Amino acid sequence: MGVFAVTKLSEGPVRPSAATPSETLPLAWVDRYPTHRGLVESAHVYRDAALQLSPAVVALSPAGEGDAVEAVAGADTDTDVVAPRKEKKSPAAVVRAALADALVHYYPFAGRIVEEVPGRPAVLCSGEGVYFVEAAANCTLADVNFLERPLLLGKEELVPCPTPELWPVEPHNSLAMIQVTTFTCGGFVIGLRTNHAVADGTGAAQFLNAVGDLARGLPEPRVKPVWGRDRFPDPDIKPGPLPELPALALEYIAFDFPVAYLDKLKSQYAEFTGGKLCSGFDIVIAKLWQCRTRAIDPAPGADVKLCFFASVRHVLKLEPGYYGNAIFPVKVSAPAEKVAGSSVIEIVGMVREAKRRMAEECLSWADGRAGHDPFQMTFNYESVYVSDWSKLGFSDVDYGYGTPMTAGPLVNCDLIASVIVMKAPAPLAGTRLLASCVTKEHADDFATRMREDLV
Repeated sequence: MGVFAVTKLSEGPVRPSAATPSETLPLAWVDRYPTHRGLVESAHVYRDAALQLSPAVVALSPAGEGDAVEAVAGADTDTDVVAPRKEKKSPAAVVRAALADALVHYYPFAGRIVEEVPGRPAVLCSGEGVYFVEAAANCTLADVNFLERPLLLGKEELVPCPTPELWPVEPHNSLAMIQVTTFTCGGFVIGLRTNHAVADGTGAAQFLNAVGDLARGLPEPRVKPVWGRDRFPDPDIKPGPLPELPALALEYIAFDFPVAYLDKLKSQYAEFTGGKLCSGFDIVIAKLWQCRTRAIDPAPGADVKLCFFASVRHVLKLEPGYYGNAIFPVKVSAPAEKVAGSSVIEIVGMVREAKRRMAEECLSWADGRAGHDPFQMTFNYESVYVSDWSKLGFSDVDYGYGTPMTAGPLVNCDLIASVIVMKAPAPLAGTRLLASCVTKEHADDFATRMREDLV
């Protein structure tokens, strides 16, 4: 195996392509939560850009002109305006230009976080821009196994990591950074860093989809951005202290759940409950919780906990296009003996009940009736935390080369028992679970239990 490396060809800020407001915008209660002040790193893998043209491309110009004609998928091409797109531009040039245009609409991303009042961070809309890197790898995507774990390229080679001399804004105050790395096969990877304080996963994907919309020649993003933080609940509840993180040496294991398996268990749940529905996510995390509990075999009488975050845009009746943090924790706790002794279908019922309760718990918090910080967490080995990337919208981002074969976080958290749920990489169908939730002594038993009926 050769030495794979990435060379950074150019880097610096991309500023909005037109004038934007200069103002300071407030952050909402959840945005200001201490653990959200930092950059989330993800990789978005696109196959050969010359072959993976968007389904929206409906005709090609005469040979030699180098233009493609494109319309929004579903448009009537006999009557709707189509937009020319230069095929000769590199993916980095396409993304850079579209980013500058997108920042006119999403101009807060071109600013920085400031904290003039302690405990009340805000966004200074300064127009400084988003830090952007164009890079090239000396290998194909296949050479590095399409960035499957373990990574054959260091994550610092795939995302921007500017020095203070190049980018004076501290990482925890930067709002977004983007790197486009091209590979010798013609494919490319978007390395993204977004600050959780300004956008949750759905909001970050909305922003990236806006870049894709403009890259494909649309006159404006399909979703109009809404800041609206002043209309978000601001209960008089003080965030709890930062949690203590255990020193856990966790093993990394990946599992793929085929569509047929998920559909089978959905049918079993409907039969068990007299016609009620559940999601593939419900099934995957129920299976995870059952198998992990059986594998780690907690002490008699111990409780085990499962936690994930759900979008509450519908609960709080937020405007379409709101891209701030609109999430709320869903917590499930039960005696270890009950979880270990229950079927996956029975545990799905426990998950569904916790999701049902979440709406009332969220409204109670929003009204200030909760009396405590519901975002406060306890990180121990009996608890497992789930992050759902499967429906955020990253898998829909199309810069004119088609959607990514995979899109997800670069690394799991090494300090807490956690898992990532995401769409299985194309051409696979179904759901992938990236688990970093058991120590070495429990890894084999956990993996065997998880895979025993995945057919």
